[in-house]
Amino acid sequence: MLPALHKKPAAAQSSENRGPYAVRNFGDTRAEFAALRAGCGIYDFGWRAKIVLTGSDRMRWLNGMVTNNIRDLEVNRGVYAFLLNPQGRILGDLYAYNRGQCILVDTDRSQLEKILATFDHYIIMDDVEVANGSDELTVVGLAGPKSRHVLKAAGIQIPELQLVEAFAIQCACECGCLECTVVRGAYQDHESYEIWLAPAHLKPLWDALLKAGATPVGSDAIELHRIALGIPRYGQDIRERDLPQETEQAHALNFNKGCYVGQEIVERIRSRGNVHRKFTGFVLEHEPALIALGTTSDGTRAAATNTKITSGGKDVGEVTSLASLPTTHGSKSVALGYIRREVSAAGKEVEIGGARAVVASLPFTDI
Repeated sequence: MLPALHKKPAAAQSSENRGPYAVRNFGDTRAEFAALRAGCGIYDFGWRAKIVLTGSDRMRWLNGMVTNNIRDLEVNRGVYAFLLNPQGRILGDLYAYNRGQCILVDTDRSQLEKILATFDHYIIMDDVEVANGSDELTVVGLAGPKSRHVLKAAGIQIPELQLVEAFAIQCACECGCLECTVVRGAYQDHESYEIWLAPAHLKPLWDALLKAGATPVGSDAIELHRIALGIPRYGQDIRERDLPQETEQAHALNFNKGCYVGQEIVERIRSRGNVHRKFTGFVLEHEPALIALGTTSDGTRAAATNTKITSGGKDVGEVTSLASLPTTHGSKSVALGYIRREVSAAGKEVEIGGARAVVASLPFTDI
């Protein structure tokens, strides 16, 4: 992990970030957020877990476990998917990559134990072996419109990659590794990359990317950026009680792939019409103190899971994430959460913790 390998500036602040130790900020979260939006931010992504699937049945088996199409994945391509229980509720989310000789599953470390246990439960007579490869690979993340320029300046040459495509390179930068893998992020309008490599080479790679012009970014700014993009996080915005269609993450679902655990419920929802609520964004007129549980240096707030959204005096939804986003005109209080579909149109006025708010399309604009 970064703190063990890279000497942080004196102003850097650290905290526990969903389990592993991580840098909260490098002294100026506002500037770090700006780098992610308009420059190139570099961040430690080592809290992501890696699961390696091998065996002759791995493609067929995983295809029957998750909501997206694994069977037809080309080599070095990946997909985002949900892992469901038989009742169609979300047990976890993950990315799955066809790496040729194996499938590499990428998820948050907080989900690792549950996903490994679920995989083990469903392997019966299948030729599938599951290994935790989290200690063998670490990840450096880059985000922002200048990310590709920084990679090139650091000696990392990559072709034009498709979304969620992995590319193995012979590294020409100063990190000392013979080979690493660059992966493009999942969002077309948000340029980002991951670099997978052995932990021993993290520090020199980090230093080479800083030298090439990247701005070090901590978890505070990453969380602000996530909320600004409207990306839900499992364990906070997506929970086990939620149904896939409620999350509005259509890119996690494939309706032509055949059977998988929980598929009957997902298909029933599709055939009968929309679910009653949806994940969306909200812009607040001002920040209601009642719904803030904690304060970070950047203005991020952790919203209570029972924070209600009301309309006409009736409960119509709940907040799951809340943040004060830096803008060129000061700050903008926004929230993520769920709302009933009949009052979910963009521009609809609601109340959150007694503060006036409007429903907003995601990602948030004017930031």
